[in-house]
Amino acid sequence: MTRYYPIMLRLEGEQCLVVGGGPVAERRTRGLLDAGAAVRVVAPAATEGLERLASEGYITWVRREYRDEDLDGVRLCFAAADREVNHRVAEEAMRRGILVNAADDREAGSFAAPAVVRRGRLVLAVTASGASPALAGAIARDLAERYGESWADYAEWLHRLRDATRAAVPDARERRRVLRAALDVPEAEWRRDLADGNLAARIRELMERPVSPAAEDGMDGTDGE
Repeated sequence: MTRYYPIMLRLEGEQCLVVGGGPVAERRTRGLLDAGAAVRVVAPAATEGLERLASEGYITWVRREYRDEDLDGVRLCFAAADREVNHRVAEEAMRRGILVNAADDREAGSFAAPAVVRRGRLVLAVTASGASPALAGAIARDLAERYGESWADYAEWLHRLRDATRAAVPDARERRRVLRAALDVPEAEWRRDLADGNLAARIRELMERPVSPAAEDGMDGTDGE
């Protein structure tokens, strides 16, 4: 069984390649755009969605068959054409040390593409390691229902609070205690913080809270993500 190590890649401004112009290629392209990547699509034909993205300047569309030189300067690649082309792309990308996913053959590439739910800074990813994309998709849909759009605001508040706490609280252990206590702040209160930006008062309030035994557990690590 192939075992994967889960990571989140920073692709902001990075050159990424999508080979193929069908629905799978479009999904991969949109996912890369969500991550801020610079996307080039190589395919003789493409979906209406990809054509629109190209015409609006969101992607570069090279209207021809794939060539190995298309991988020059690429950080990550999705091979989403036919099986023969995908195998060729994956083989060349692996030879160059480029991260590559082959749509129809998970063993050919170097990473699996999970089902993803995005809520602002909160990103939920699910994979069944190739056993059942349908299962991963079903779980992702469940997560999308459970974690609605309001979680984007919540994650943004936690992000701002974390930055403010790093600046205001020099002791690492105390920072971790404050950030754990922040998870108990009611929605009405954290939304008020987002509106007025008064995080200093929130940090002081959290520092004065008693520490529960559960919050004490595991406080010897780093701030984490």
